[in-house]
Amino acid sequence: MASVITSVVTATATVSAKASTTSAASRAAAQGGILEGSNPSKYDPKNPLIMFIIQAGIIIIFCRILHFPLSKLRQPRVIAEIIGGILLGPSVFGRIPGFTNAIFPTASMATLTLAANLGLVLFLFLVGLEVDLRLLLSNWRVALSVGAAGMALPFGLGCAIAYGLYHQFRGDPSLVPIGFGTYMLFVGVAMAITAFPVLCRILTELKLLQTQVGVVVLSAGVGNDVVGWILLALCVALVNAGSGIVALYVLLTCVAYILFLVYAVRPVFLFVLKRSGSIQDGPTQTVVALTILMMLASAFFTGIIGVHPIFGAFLVGLICPHDGGFAIKLTEKIEDLVSVFFLPLYFALSGLSTNIGLLDSGITWAYVIGVIAVAFVGKFVGGTIAARLCKLVWRESFTIGALMSCKGLVELIVLNIGYQAKILSQRTFTIFVVMALVTTFATTPLTSALYPPWYQKKLSAWKRGEIDWDGNSLVHDLSSSEHGDAALEKHTETEFRRLLVYLRLESLPSLFTFVALLGGERTGNTLGKTHPEKAREAVDQSSNLPSSDPPSRTKRPFEVHGLHMLELTDRQSSVMKESEVDDYDVRDPVVNAFHTFGQLSNVAISGEVQIVPEGSYAKTLQESASEHNSDMVLLPWSETGRLSEAGNLLMLDPAQNTFTSGPHNQFVANFLIHAPCNTAIFVNKGFGQAKNSKTLRRVATQLSVRSTTRPPITPIMDRSHHIFFPFFGGPDDRVALRFVLRLAQNSNVTATIVNIQSLSDTFEKSEPPTASGTPEAVSHVSPSFAKESAVQASPVASEISRDQENTFFATIQDSLPHDLESRVLFLTISTERPLHDTLERARMELNFSTQNAGNIVVVGRGAKAVGRTEIIRELEALRAAGGASMGVERSLGAVAEGMISGNIEASVLVVQAGGRGLEG
Repeated sequence: MASVITSVVTATATVSAKASTTSAASRAAAQGGILEGSNPSKYDPKNPLIMFIIQAGIIIIFCRILHFPLSKLRQPRVIAEIIGGILLGPSVFGRIPGFTNAIFPTASMATLTLAANLGLVLFLFLVGLEVDLRLLLSNWRVALSVGAAGMALPFGLGCAIAYGLYHQFRGDPSLVPIGFGTYMLFVGVAMAITAFPVLCRILTELKLLQTQVGVVVLSAGVGNDVVGWILLALCVALVNAGSGIVALYVLLTCVAYILFLVYAVRPVFLFVLKRSGSIQDGPTQTVVALTILMMLASAFFTGIIGVHPIFGAFLVGLICPHDGGFAIKLTEKIEDLVSVFFLPLYFALSGLSTNIGLLDSGITWAYVIGVIAVAFVGKFVGGTIAARLCKLVWRESFTIGALMSCKGLVELIVLNIGYQAKILSQRTFTIFVVMALVTTFATTPLTSALYPPWYQKKLSAWKRGEIDWDGNSLVHDLSSSEHGDAALEKHTETEFRRLLVYLRLESLPSLFTFVALLGGERTGNTLGKTHPEKAREAVDQSSNLPSSDPPSRTKRPFEVHGLHMLELTDRQSSVMKESEVDDYDVRDPVVNAFHTFGQLSNVAISGEVQIVPEGSYAKTLQESASEHNSDMVLLPWSETGRLSEAGNLLMLDPAQNTFTSGPHNQFVANFLIHAPCNTAIFVNKGFGQAKNSKTLRRVATQLSVRSTTRPPITPIMDRSHHIFFPFFGGPDDRVALRFVLRLAQNSNVTATIVNIQSLSDTFEKSEPPTASGTPEAVSHVSPSFAKESAVQASPVASEISRDQENTFFATIQDSLPHDLESRVLFLTISTERPLHDTLERARMELNFSTQNAGNIVVVGRGAKAVGRTEIIRELEALRAAGGASMGVERSLGAVAEGMISGNIEASVLVVQAGGRGLEG
């Protein structure tokens, strides 16, 4: 009985145990994550995404941190990504116990490698998009000579050093048994390749892209890039093929595929683009999807025939058109994800394969130095000799040689292909990575030293025949050879003939109105048009009549040059815009609108686009003013408070304080410090713009909704403008006075000019006294705000200065042309409160013309105006009551701040003298 009971109990326990085991086995995996105690840093093959996010986050953050100090040295981002990978790899952090197994376990590397290789395929597609074969075709002679010499010499030297590398390191582990010929071909390609994308970036940052050096380097770089990828494809085919005949078949298949893409796929693709309007308006979402599918299909084909998939992606990028900016617009849609996310993964993966610790012997370091020397000397000497044979001067030739030695990320891609194909061991891979780092790092500083800006200016002037090689001027003063009416005309037209305008999208309406005032009215054909046939009959009838009217001389038109500056960013598309800036000038809507305005106005208009970093805006504007010999620069104040134009139309807020933007204030201040000519800063307040009412309306539900119909904007009936100018004295005010009279030549302009005489004892001198005790003639730029200082003058010197300013004012008033007397009013005010009384007078003047096309208050920026100390005292009282910030005074001057903080209902024009002979 006991045995029976025992058997039953045992059977029951067994069944219960099996049931519990089955239940546990069929139970779902824990879903609570860290809430159930799971470790997210432990790699789970069933959920690799968590570890991938950790790895990608560490790589991206680490590379971004490294790039910050390296960017100060003007190094490309790839340097930071390579160094970041090396630091995260076995060379540095890999020596920390447990680091590699925790962050980069071997089992997880397949996912990271897949993402990195997908990013590489996308990147090579972008490289193909960046290569403009039109540049190669238009400069094929210099591209052929410089490109061929820049590849032949380093290729030959690479083949020579490949002999030593092959026999010294062929015993390293994990190498496939390959012949010396294939190894030599690969090393030669690695030495001869040039990093075209990095080269474009360096040329753009150094502002060499549009110079002769830049054109030569880009043309040679395009050919070098294409030939290098073809040779690399041949090398990979030789490695992957089992025999020579198979390698030949692979090569012939690749050639046939290229011909198929060029002559079959590309015409059909262009037809689709034209039918969809993608060339004119940018790629649609369907076209982007089609292009990506073409890229993936091409990469798939070149991968399965024994060539790396990146070649297929590169070829599809090459056949994409550059017409209408299609390549640029397509790049803009893809580049951020590739450059921010995928590329750091790829180059960090390269760094993880780099082990500096393997460079552990003298012979290894000897080969490191030898590889660096061969890579640099071969490129430098080959490029220099070829450039010199193309009639470039020696310094230009040296610069071209230094630029062609840049390796960059393309070299890393070549090395990774060799490492994955087991052509290179980890030791030789590390040797070549160090070479790529050194040559890329040295390119920018070496180019800057060989071809500095001062030398570029000298060489440009020498080639134009303006100076000899020693810098002596060869251009004679034309004024000495001018006589009679020509000399008189030149004298009367020297005041303001050439204007440089900084074009901003949101400022175009006010700029057009302002420039039209300087152009004056049309004086040509004021009669109505006649039918051509009747006009011909009238000419025939009057041809026999004698003409008594002498031929009239055509007055030289007012010349205006517009400069639209776009920010050069880290994006590849930004560099492509700079490399295709000539085509971009034609497509830029701001410049096109400016050209159209010139055709409709009595103004000679020219315009251009420059793509530069924001930190170079001021310098670029200064260089353009000097290049065009401008008499004045018109600088509109940003109506959004931002220096960049990105998103400006969505950020226009009338209630926003646009004077608190640090970058824009700094840009204006930097330009004014070294302004090469007179400058006018225009702070717009509805100048020339019609009032537009709000589009909200009240409905029956008592809700305010946006109206679906906008009322038409009625034209301005009164097209006149009134100018108020307080004259305090000093060189800036004297130039401003002449400029006001130039504006007043337009019949739609009236002006009130008030001579402000301060009764305060704190009057300051306008100019420093000379040794003889009389003030010097001022012909320099007014001091920057950083150097402003209140100089207390003695009573005698003050009276002398005040008398001179009054004499100048009276002279201008007495010489006023007769046709301006009815539109220009001169007044003199003596006051102990110059700023307060100026504001009151301005309000009274502007209240008379509130329904016109806009009023302007013109002021001088100079720090040495009459009664400046009293003005500063009044400004402090205004600030205490909630006036403008101190940044306004530092950028625009004390009087301008008073006008702006005083809420004057008019635009403000701030003038600074710039040494064009208009200050006296």
